[in-house]
Amino acid sequence: MGSTYPSIDGELAAFLSAQHVFFVATAPLDADGHVNLSPKGLDSFRVVDPYTVAYLDLTGSGIETVAHLCENGRIVFCFCAFEGPPRIVRLHGRGEVLEPSAPDFGKLRPLFPAFDGVRSIIRVEVQRIADSCGYGVPLMQYEGDRRQLIAWTEKKGPEGVAGYQATRNRRSLDGLPGLKPRGE
Repeated sequence: MGSTYPSIDGELAAFLSAQHVFFVATAPLDADGHVNLSPKGLDSFRVVDPYTVAYLDLTGSGIETVAHLCENGRIVFCFCAFEGPPRIVRLHGRGEVLEPSAPDFGKLRPLFPAFDGVRSIIRVEVQRIADSCGYGVPLMQYEGDRRQLIAWTEKKGPEGVAGYQATRNRRSLDGLPGLKPRGE
């Protein structure tokens, strides 16, 4: 039922871009560490080229994806069709964290909407692309994006978000380093 693909072609890029939510999974090297699975949305995913994808990492309560990528680079994305024909696509790859001070951050940032509270851009070299049927995924209708994260970052302001990141995004659940404080 499933297929693998050598690269992200136009049809596959269109499918990925049309999904309103995607999931990102990472894990630390320590077998006792916490595996992380995060849902993402808000028009934050982009296909950069046939072998590279990126997403805009917005401020959140945890820093697991960043910490895991800095430790070992392993990542998988999962996209499910909740509308239209059933389909699941997984992108396995090696990721890197581009904080705002990284040279390539400025090159990729214009690809995304102008959100406040951006922590980093996660760029991934895709190594395996596979799909499966998705017959068990429910049909659901998209109603719109939630506004709470955008409102929260607007209310906090840049200094408040930076303070939050400095205290809440320094270490992962397992104690791995997360974001570097601004200016380090």
